[in-house]
Amino acid sequence: MPANDFVVTPWEVTGKVDYEKLVERFGTQIIDDSLLERIRRHAGELHFMLRRGIFYSHRDLGGIMNEHEKGNEFVLYTGRGPSGSTHLGHLMPWIFTKYLQDSYGAKLLFQLTDDEKFLFNEAMSHEDTKRYAYENALDIIALGFDAKKTEIFLDTEYITPLYEIALRVAKRVTFSTAKAVFGFKNSTNIGSIFFTSIQSVPAFLESQRQGRGVPCLIPCAIDQDPHFRVTRDVASALGYPKPALIHCKFFPSLAGSDKMSASNTESSIFTTDAPEVAGDKIMNAFTGGGATVREQREKGRKPVECSIYQYYYYVFEEDDEKVAELSRKCKEGEMICGECKALLAERVKAFLRAHQRNREKAKDRLEEFMLRD
Repeated sequence: MPANDFVVTPWEVTGKVDYEKLVERFGTQIIDDSLLERIRRHAGELHFMLRRGIFYSHRDLGGIMNEHEKGNEFVLYTGRGPSGSTHLGHLMPWIFTKYLQDSYGAKLLFQLTDDEKFLFNEAMSHEDTKRYAYENALDIIALGFDAKKTEIFLDTEYITPLYEIALRVAKRVTFSTAKAVFGFKNSTNIGSIFFTSIQSVPAFLESQRQGRGVPCLIPCAIDQDPHFRVTRDVASALGYPKPALIHCKFFPSLAGSDKMSASNTESSIFTTDAPEVAGDKIMNAFTGGGATVREQREKGRKPVECSIYQYYYYVFEEDDEKVAELSRKCKEGEMICGECKALLAERVKAFLRAHQRNREKAKDRLEEFMLRD
């Protein structure tokens, strides 16, 4: 890979991601002002992740708006591959999904792919992935999704309704297509090759249940788009509407890289971290700040290169004017890195305390949300 290039697949993100170039590679579309205005008109307000271009790319989002304007329902579908504890990067698209549910009254299908992580990770047993799936489910519930409109399921526990549709998908997907899209090799286990058929199913599940075409919108990070290119390719042949997608950028790492990673515990903040531990991680985070306080005061810094500023921008400050003011203070040296870190640390600690209280309460509410065979 050239030094200035990057790789984005459902299982790997390396290099500095050029999001505009990624849209060209994947063949998606930028969310333009006219589409944003349609969302704002129906939702009442634009979520800050839309205003700031964090959710920035789509497939057929206009079609979903068309259906809504006709008075037709659509269903939301998103998911999580349970390979470890939930970190703040995982929460970001879920927070946005809740906005969509609240704004449009949409039903949500939430898939926990315990099978995927078992198949793709040699070090993980199925007992591991199942345990993490239930831990992750607590974080989903803790965000406040509507229990009457939200269904959460593990693939292996809800496989009977999924399998028939997955078979029909699998019959339409050739091995050459799977290799071209996902880079599979002769050494790839056959379960991994089959898996995209399972991941396609929730996009069609509500249509199958109702016996009519129900449009589906999938909010997800853009690295998951390849799965759903395959899903969209087979949809019409199976008699289902093609699912629409809305893609977000990656939540940045405290180490200054593009994507927070569960494997690097010091550069990621987990929902189960003690608030004080999370605060320490923030105080040790990369900022690109000057060598001395004097240098920072005199020269200022570049907020777009600072992981602390990105935390405010992506999740922890909804007010655009306050984000702009923070950027100005950073550039002009009015606020130095230590001060900015300390403020963010307190905000993140307060968020974790509240989320962990809700997470504890979620243990008594699991059965309100879970689907099983």
